[in-house]
Amino acid sequence: MIDEATLKSLLTALGIGLLIGVVRERRRDPDAAEAGIRTHTLISILGAVTWNLGTAPFVTTLVIVGAFAVTSYLKTADQDPGLTGEVSMVLTFILATMAQEKLELASALAVFCAIFIQAKTFLHRVGRELITEQELGDALLLSAAALIIMPLLPDGAMDPWGVLKPTTVWRIVVLIMAIGMLGHVARRALGTRLGLPLAGFFSGFASSTAAIAGLGQKGKHDPGSGSMLSAAALLANLSSLLLFGGVLATVSPELLRSMLVPIGFGCLALGVCAGILLFRQRHKSSDLETTSGRAFKLSQAFLIALLISGVSLLAAWLNQLYGGTGALVANVIAATAELHAAAASLGQLSSTGAIEANVAEWGIIAVLSSSAVAKIFLAYFSGGRKYCLQIAVGLVLMVVGTLCGKVLL
Repeated sequence: MIDEATLKSLLTALGIGLLIGVVRERRRDPDAAEAGIRTHTLISILGAVTWNLGTAPFVTTLVIVGAFAVTSYLKTADQDPGLTGEVSMVLTFILATMAQEKLELASALAVFCAIFIQAKTFLHRVGRELITEQELGDALLLSAAALIIMPLLPDGAMDPWGVLKPTTVWRIVVLIMAIGMLGHVARRALGTRLGLPLAGFFSGFASSTAAIAGLGQKGKHDPGSGSMLSAAALLANLSSLLLFGGVLATVSPELLRSMLVPIGFGCLALGVCAGILLFRQRHKSSDLETTSGRAFKLSQAFLIALLISGVSLLAAWLNQLYGGTGALVANVIAATAELHAAAASLGQLSSTGAIEANVAEWGIIAVLSSSAVAKIFLAYFSGGRKYCLQIAVGLVLMVVGTLCGKVLL
């Protein structure tokens, strides 16, 4: 009598063969000699059965399936030099055998492979037409930063106060690069209609201060898009506040948990203000350029890393000399130039016990207020009185929202 687990594994293997086989059947030429639904189904059954029979039958059958794949490629190479059909035969066999031990993982991989095979036309278009050489270079740079450099960095602190950890700083750099890449892809995929708000939102992950200045300057060339530019700038501050939370999560998860509601209130205030401005601008057009050849600017990521390092060391030094008050003053001053560096420093001071949790929470309110004041002045000088007023309303409501969230806790 066959047990339930074995029956489930065999049926899963059969489903894997049918799934991949159906996709291959629809992709291949009807007159071609490539493997289709019947072949893949039989291969999956072979994989499941021989796995249960033992090592020798399994290995022998795997070699035979591999030989069939080679023969198929040699026969069709003149008309179709691709290897997808032949690789899918071997893959079906392997996934069917995996289903005998790791059913859920094999099923998930089979679904992913079927989607991947079906998306041939789209993937070719993305690889050959949509992605530029510069964007490919940025993607490779991001991969190297995350997969090569990060694992090689030491985990220990490099300073006498124990706050400067290379892995923590580099994680923030990689986070900024990754979100910049995501924003660039979103702008390319959705086109120019939503380009300006998206550009504003995702630029805030790199520098909301730079976004406010840049959007204000653009407003001088397109006065009719004032509300949309202000909305984009507030969305940049929304993403910056989200990244602020991400930085806290990286360096001090406990501090983030205690400030999650206040930060959430601040995000809600910025989102509502930006939404109102976009609604007012919905029937107006803009000729502003919203695309860029770079997914992110490496120089900005490195600058933030240097600022985080410098501010963290300064805060630790002032904390040693004057206690928690000195560290808070240093971070409030630093927030006028770089909010995330102040967030990282506060999080590190809180996680190491240099300042009390309640002091760190009020310190977050203080650095957000300091940053808001500096950005309001910047908005006035870059975009004029109207632009400044719209930015000021959003930033003041953000600070009020975080303060209300803190008081209500």
